[in-house]
Amino acid sequence: MTMYATVDSPLGELLLVGEGAADVAGGVALASLSLPGQKGAAVVRDDWVRAPDVFDGIAAQLREYFSGRLTRFDIAYAAGAGTDFQRRVWAVLDTVPYGETVSYGQVAERVGASGAGVRAVGTAIGRNPVLVVRPCHRVIGADGALRGYAGGPERKERLLRLEGAAAVR
Repeated sequence: MTMYATVDSPLGELLLVGEGAADVAGGVALASLSLPGQKGAAVVRDDWVRAPDVFDGIAAQLREYFSGRLTRFDIAYAAGAGTDFQRRVWAVLDTVPYGETVSYGQVAERVGASGAGVRAVGTAIGRNPVLVVRPCHRVIGADGALRGYAGGPERKERLLRLEGAAAVR
């Protein structure tokens, strides 16, 4: 069963979408976290169930993150999203520490897709369904430029500033 909730944040109202998962704390695995106006954002469907209570744990972690008290999320992701390549790229994103940045080229090297693979890495990062909690905002251009972010460049900059990342000082 697909469930959803909205959560207020400094970036606007976040849409959380999850799948019921009995083996996960809170009973929900996060499938999507969308920002208002985000490119490719999830849209609530008629067969989804509004269930804010099941997202309480995720919402609490988001509040702690935005207040600067949480540096790493402990959230179960729903299985089945993305291609094998996208999942490999997303796994690299999960290893980028709070307050640090990596380049698209560095991510490509880590997944064995350097050179022309940098573009494919950028596309995979752009399809990350769980913004903020899977930190695609920590990936920048080799020249230090912020580059793309599905939630918009101003939100990417805001997240990096929150984390104290050197790229935006």
